[in-house]
Amino acid sequence: MNTLSINNLSLIYKNGFQAVKDISLDIGNGMFGLLGPNGAGKSSLMKTIVGLQKPTSGQIIFNGKDVSNNPDDIKQNLGFLPQDFGVYPKVSAYDLLEHIAVLKGINNSKERKEQILSLLEKVNLSDFRKKEVHTFSGGMKQRFGVAQALLGNPKIIIVDEPTAGLDPEERNRFNSLLNDISQDVIVILSTHLVEDVRNLCSEMAVMNNGQILRQGKPADLISELENRIWSKPVDTTELENYLSSHEIISRQLIERQLHITVFSEQQPEKFEAVNPLLEHVYFRTLTQKP
Repeated sequence: MNTLSINNLSLIYKNGFQAVKDISLDIGNGMFGLLGPNGAGKSSLMKTIVGLQKPTSGQIIFNGKDVSNNPDDIKQNLGFLPQDFGVYPKVSAYDLLEHIAVLKGINNSKERKEQILSLLEKVNLSDFRKKEVHTFSGGMKQRFGVAQALLGNPKIIIVDEPTAGLDPEERNRFNSLLNDISQDVIVILSTHLVEDVRNLCSEMAVMNNGQILRQGKPADLISELENRIWSKPVDTTELENYLSSHEIISRQLIERQLHITVFSEQQPEKFEAVNPLLEHVYFRTLTQKP
């Protein structure tokens, strides 16, 4: 069992901006979803965990070792797929994986070859191993990114906005791959897509403005909203009145009609009950006043 404990972690950049504010999390094997809008501080937190930047204060403990100031222990056991994987050179998928494997310290050529071929098979890229990676589609590049992250049999894998820009078919294929590899390792999925967390993660946290606002099991967070979510179609001219009198957590156009969804302990007049979803947890967390 792998464990990652983040204790009162903060990160302040040289310009004085605090990107991470006193965050504490306990994460074990399986898929953990870090959900938040763009600019919430998710990438800053991920980069701090993997040792790309040093925390201003707090601790990061991986499998019992404090890696806050000496991230080598976590780097040796890490697979990282950043949001922007970088510019791919004009080399084949196999050759690029071999180069990355050497950088990761896999020096035995036979072991390196076996691992690369196995990973290409796992991410369904065996038939494209001789194809130059820069010619891959977006989904193929993401699957290649998973393959490079899995080199060296890591114990913790961090993926940052992995399905952004993928079509639904590629997203499903990619999410199935993440689910398969999360059985025996820690996988942290950082995303702004509620659907990915709902489908994949047994534990999650909602982050915004550098802070963790909510955390827990998705099902538990959803159950807290039972009989508290209500919806109603309204005229756009009425919206201001509802904004001042109700806790609106979301609004959307359905067949050109504006519908508002509100949180309330009691059923508001002329509103209909709505079965709560993870989207409602997310929207209410972001809109809830401190």
